[in-house]
Amino acid sequence: MATSSENRDYANASVTTRREFLRRAAIGVGLLAPVAFSGCHVLGAIGQNKLDFGDDFGLLNLALVLETTETRFYEKVISSPPRDLKPGELEILRDIKANERQHLRFFKRALGPLRVKVPDSNFSSIDFTSRQSVLVAARNFEDNGVATLNGAGRRVSLPEFLTIAGKLVSVEGRHTASLRDMLNPLSRDFAGDDVVDTEGMDRAITPDQSVAFISRFLVKPPRITGL
Repeated sequence: MATSSENRDYANASVTTRREFLRRAAIGVGLLAPVAFSGCHVLGAIGQNKLDFGDDFGLLNLALVLETTETRFYEKVISSPPRDLKPGELEILRDIKANERQHLRFFKRALGPLRVKVPDSNFSSIDFTSRQSVLVAARNFEDNGVATLNGAGRRVSLPEFLTIAGKLVSVEGRHTASLRDMLNPLSRDFAGDDVVDTEGMDRAITPDQSVAFISRFLVKPPRITGL
């Protein structure tokens, strides 16, 4: 059985390892060139709080909404972090924020004028003074991102977006694994039964399920069409 000293050494090593993973994770998406898009369904949603899933643009704009909300969340955490964070955890959260900002920048650049409006955020359900509350919220954001991208695969027609989704979901998976390990060190929660099924596959959700989750953190939920 591990001693308390060994556990501390493991925890410190884990923090270093998790941070290195997250630093490397940002590279693949950051080097992607914008994809050229053309379509019709998205035209009726440009600049509106609306997601039309009649084509891939609805999924791309959903990703934009998720990344915007997550970036806002991490920026709020970093600006005034909980005092009970453990050593090294703030640096991990900074790394995750940096990744999310890169993802958001990519979607803004890729969508260009075809972007929908992202409502203001509402984080009133999160206690930003509490480590537990912040880490649980972060884990839930990342779990939702992974499940959304997994579910998007069967709906995607643009091969470019399928490639992008594959790169993104691997990064989001690193995020949630890190957060789960922070919440419950030395456990199996990094790949818990609530997110990995009996066949060893990640959970996948539909766009409306993802919108239902993220709407809890938006002042006004997006309107959904095209499903």
